[in-house]
Amino acid sequence: MRLSVGVIFGGVPNSKSVRTVARGLDVLVATPGRLLDLIDQRALSLRELEILVLDEADQMLDLGFIHALKRIVALVPPKRQTLFFSATMPRAIKELADKYLTNPAEVSVAPAATTVERVEQSVTMVNQAEKTALLTLFLQRDGVERALVFSRTKHGADKIVRQLEAAGIAGAAIHGNKSQAQRERALAAFKSGHTKVLIATDIAARGIDIPGVSHVVNFDLPDVPEQYVHRIGRTARAGATGIAVAFCAPDERGNLRDIERTTRQKIAAAPLPEGFAAAAEALKRLKPAPRAAPQRPERSATKADRRHDGQRRQNRNSSLQRQPQRDGSSVYRPEVGQSRNSPDARNSQRSDRQPVLHGEGGDNRNSAQQRHPQRTGGHPAHRPEGGQGKPKFRGRRRFGGGNREARG
Repeated sequence: MRLSVGVIFGGVPNSKSVRTVARGLDVLVATPGRLLDLIDQRALSLRELEILVLDEADQMLDLGFIHALKRIVALVPPKRQTLFFSATMPRAIKELADKYLTNPAEVSVAPAATTVERVEQSVTMVNQAEKTALLTLFLQRDGVERALVFSRTKHGADKIVRQLEAAGIAGAAIHGNKSQAQRERALAAFKSGHTKVLIATDIAARGIDIPGVSHVVNFDLPDVPEQYVHRIGRTARAGATGIAVAFCAPDERGNLRDIERTTRQKIAAAPLPEGFAAAAEALKRLKPAPRAAPQRPERSATKADRRHDGQRRQNRNSSLQRQPQRDGSSVYRPEVGQSRNSPDARNSQRSDRQPVLHGEGGDNRNSAQQRHPQRTGGHPAHRPEGGQGKPKFRGRRRFGGGNREARG
């Protein structure tokens, strides 16, 4: 039997997602947000759903997706099979997940707090403000082929990237504020080796399988101890060995104790490198380059721009004529700052007028200037030889429904 499979997620055009589900699918992999968007558009229905699978269940239920999942569960048939998959399952999240399951059977591959034995773990006590300097020195030494750095916040991940670039280390960040295209480009550069450092948050790093990660750096210790196990599991895959390093600030010592209690092992403490104080001061003086503002393409000046610059007023008051008269006569234009209706302007306009010369009998054929030179050859009344007068009306006209006689 051949199954049809489709994938829909945010960051791609909505029309593409609609075309994906329009042909009908046997298996649909979707994110909660885009799935609800298609349901609201009536492009998708879950009435015939048989199996509901929730991957990374602990994060989906714990971080903002609970409301979306409640809507999805309400739209699927009550008679269904529900499967939850997760690398870690804290007790509080497990109790919340039990509300969506009936007599669930739990299958555990390994204990939740078991770390990989092939991972060499260490922790370094350092102030929060000096973590970036310590990370820079750690990445500059030999042996770091491909490092995955975990940050607690999205803003912190972007800040780490900028500070590493100021020190000459290329890096990329993936988190929830990045678009799908940006995340794909960052992962492709990291997998190809073009970028050897990838900074990620716990949510963005979920479900990412990147082979060949030699080092995992916990820039910020996680608040949930099970997250630490999940983080360091990114290295030492397929029988290889790996190194996991953690930076612990004074206010994170409680998180470190929780991790050691959960994993039931003591993490070895590593001292600061020699000359760290001087190197940290030198790295602090490196200021990351400011973000270049995107340059907008130049556009042609609009009428509003010309009015703002005063060009329109200057062109209106200019002595040059935009449309000179056809017969060469002059047109009066007031000076700058003078109104057309002022007494001086009216007197000057009268004095500039030229008298019209008429011949005998009112004939203006030999006049120096015609009243309407552009209408010559048009209506008979404007012809040089004159025309017949309009005859007097002696008939009847209809106004409304009655008749009215024209009186002569």
